[in-house]
Amino acid sequence: MTAQVKYADVEVGTEIPERTFTIDRANLVMYAGASGDFNPIHWRESFAKAVGLPDVIAHGMYTMAQAGRFVTDWAGDPGAVVDYGVRFSAPVVVPDEGGATLQISGRVEEKLDDNKVVVALTARAADHKVLTRAKAVVRLA
Repeated sequence: MTAQVKYADVEVGTEIPERTFTIDRANLVMYAGASGDFNPIHWRESFAKAVGLPDVIAHGMYTMAQAGRFVTDWAGDPGAVVDYGVRFSAPVVVPDEGGATLQISGRVEEKLDDNKVVVALTARAADHKVLTRAKAVVRLA
């Protein structure tokens, strides 16, 4: 486990440095197996294009999970997230060659009682904001 962030060490406006997550089609197939979501828009290019998508797209919940991972890695404890929600604003397109990159950053938006903070998240792929209203309530050490 990584070092835990201390409540006393963060203030409103504290920036969480951006991280880049690479997503390829193998990740999507593994996620499909774990989640049971085998919708072909997530693994079959011809099907995705036939329904009007530009290419295969990542599962929304996979994208959300990467943002959750970003927060838990920062906090140093996967159990620190006590509330988490997002709205999906654009799909993450995952081409066959090279995959996709998902850039996630965060900022402490509010300090609450009981050592909790609200972290606002920004997630972008291919210059598109893919999550909106993305926030996590995190209990820090």
